[in-house]
Amino acid sequence: MNVTRVRLLTCMVMPLLAACDAEASGPVTAASVTYSCCEAQDVDRPYQPGQTLTVHWTAESSEEPGGTPSQVELTARLTGPFATAGALKAVTEGTPNVPGLVTFTASPVRPSGTPDERPVSTIVIGPDAEPGYYNLVTSVVDGGNTASGGSIVQVVPKP
Repeated sequence: MNVTRVRLLTCMVMPLLAACDAEASGPVTAASVTYSCCEAQDVDRPYQPGQTLTVHWTAESSEEPGGTPSQVELTARLTGPFATAGALKAVTEGTPNVPGLVTFTASPVRPSGTPDERPVSTIVIGPDAEPGYYNLVTSVVDGGNTASGGSIVQVVPKP
């Protein structure tokens, strides 16, 4: 392969480089990006059946290089209804298989890993959803590691 083709191939394969030239460069490492959920306005308000809950993920980068970024998957689901927030908490602390619960799920989001990215997950609350308290469970799967969190979302009757 001649030098011109090598330079052209390098420019196409490594888009993170600012310019393509004949100087050798070291390996490109990406900053490590972590994701967390969610903004307060996502959960600190009542929803009605048929509305869409939008989960705004926050991307934070560390100063340490993370090497090759892994494929991250962000998931969110809403399960309920529970009569009270206390009943919801009791179930999440170990009482499985509660009859009558429904789950609304967002499609998985696979962010690119750039620190300025603002990924979102959307959960459509079913038009026939019963009023009550719902458990919002969010998860970040990064390689073989999973981190999950939960919040309480209230669904109120339509006026």
